Amino acid sequence: MLLADANFRLDAQAVDYVLLGFYFVIVLGIGLMARRSISSSLDFFLSGRSLPAWVTGLAFVSANLGAVEVFGMTANGAQFGIPTVHYYWIGAIPAMVFLGIVMMPFYYGSKVRSVPEYLNRRFGPASHLVNGISFATAQVLISGINLFALGSVVNVLLGWPLWLSIVVSAAVVLTYTAVGGLSAAIYNEVLQFFVIVAMLVPLTIVGLHRVGGWDGLVDKIADKTNELNSWPGTNLTGIGDATLSVLGIVLGLGFVLSFGYWTTNFAEVQRGLSAKSMSAAKRTPLIGAYPKMLLPLVIVIPGMIAAVLSPELASAKAQLAANPGTATDVQYNDAIKLLIRDVLPNGMLGVAITGLAASFMAGMAANVSAFNTVFTYDIWQTYIRKNRPDAYYLKVGRTVTVVGVLAAIGTAFIAAGYENIMTYLQTLFSFFNAPLFATFILGLFWKRMTPAAGWSGLVAGTLSALAVFVLANSGAVTWFGSPDSQGPSFVGAGVAFVVDILVSVLVSLRTRPKPDDQLTGLVWSLTPRESRRHTSDGEDSGWYRKPSVLAGGVLVITLVLNIIFW
Repeated sequence: MLLADANFRLDAQAVDYVLLGFYFVIVLGIGLMARRSISSSLDFFLSGRSLPAWVTGLAFVSANLGAVEVFGMTANGAQFGIPTVHYYWIGAIPAMVFLGIVMMPFYYGSKVRSVPEYLNRRFGPASHLVNGISFATAQVLISGINLFALGSVVNVLLGWPLWLSIVVSAAVVLTYTAVGGLSAAIYNEVLQFFVIVAMLVPLTIVGLHRVGGWDGLVDKIADKTNELNSWPGTNLTGIGDATLSVLGIVLGLGFVLSFGYWTTNFAEVQRGLSAKSMSAAKRTPLIGAYPKMLLPLVIVIPGMIAAVLSPELASAKAQLAANPGTATDVQYNDAIKLLIRDVLPNGMLGVAITGLAASFMAGMAANVSAFNTVFTYDIWQTYIRKNRPDAYYLKVGRTVTVVGVLAAIGTAFIAAGYENIMTYLQTLFSFFNAPLFATFILGLFWKRMTPAAGWSGLVAGTLSALAVFVLANSGAVTWFGSPDSQGPSFVGAGVAFVVDILVSVLVSLRTRPKPDDQLTGLVWSLTPRESRRHTSDGEDSGWYRKPSVLAGGVLVITLVLNIIFW
């Protein structure tokens, strides 16, 4: 674990500290202003379903711009190069379009308050409880990733011990999330989106200038075959066979992990549920897809620059290439911090540091706001304290927010043990998201799927992903890829999906399904088309607001980008 030292400290000046402090004041101020609009638990957890599409769309992509994106993807860029774009153009955009066009009408139209609540209506309490507990656990673990990243930045900037940096960082996020609820988180996420872009764009431009432009960067990369071509991506997956590597990316990442994350992860879906109309809910992930599509240009490329420009990281990369198990002075997770240190002039450090803080706070706030909603509605209200006044659940939500942040402080130190936090995150997704997506997609399109199949498929899928993780990390099976690569998580996700489907089908054929009248609005074939339609007048009018137009545009541009970087 890297702690601040004289060789790594960012040379921040007083103006940089002032800018960071000013940002924290604005963030807390937004939380206090959002508090005025909270009069019910629905206001606290879902912003009263009142936000416009452009706000929820930017919040949708900003909620994903946490440590996973800024630390994890720059680390991937430094380690793997261009194949990292698969996380965006294969592993995000198609699933975001599917969420907006297919899934969001069911979520929003059924008026559910969370993704687990949808499972409760479709399958019953057993599936609901399994998913509620697993989702709450996952959010605490993932928020720990963001908290560790935020704490490490404060550690580097101020030289504080890492534990103190983590506690102070957690206190800031806790304050505005507990006070202002989801509205505070969303409006801060919109602000944070622009702050993050203000950091990444100049960092990329200055970095490219320092290495002699794109041609200069290409010349300095040693492994041109693997790092400058997106396919077959064998260095990313850790799978030596090119065909299996492509299958791992397309099926494991592009289908199971991607669709599992974007279509069932309540931390993202919650932004769409807070929109003011069905049209706005559909457009939320579609609007977010456009900036998401362009982010590799300012996240992956800086990681590649850091790997050739930073002497420490270049040396560490050479050592790891020769001996993957060796201990190095820096990690790939340090790529963004090293690049900031090496390329930004005085006066711009404050913007960069504030951008890093904004990204990690956005990610953590998204996880915490999803955690408190699911815990309050899907666990506490449903199974522990039923039929209490709404004010009681509002109070519980604020209390649970504190509990979630305290738990995240503990899980932050788990994330600290990974050379590349993206490897850790993809492992979590294979455990929690892949089987959930299998259950969702089968239950949505096959009305014969039974309540017993819902929970048994989830459990079987999760256990199978865990088995792949154990086999890969113990060395018992090697064709999954190296434990330090992301191949095992891609394979684990695929196995979890297949096992979930098989178990669900077998159990469904031996158990009794729900009658059709209880599945209206929850299954595709039994839901009237009118209930999935959106209005096209007033604030929803205009051809440019049509979900189909937005979806088609982003898919075409993504296809072109895939061809350019093939």
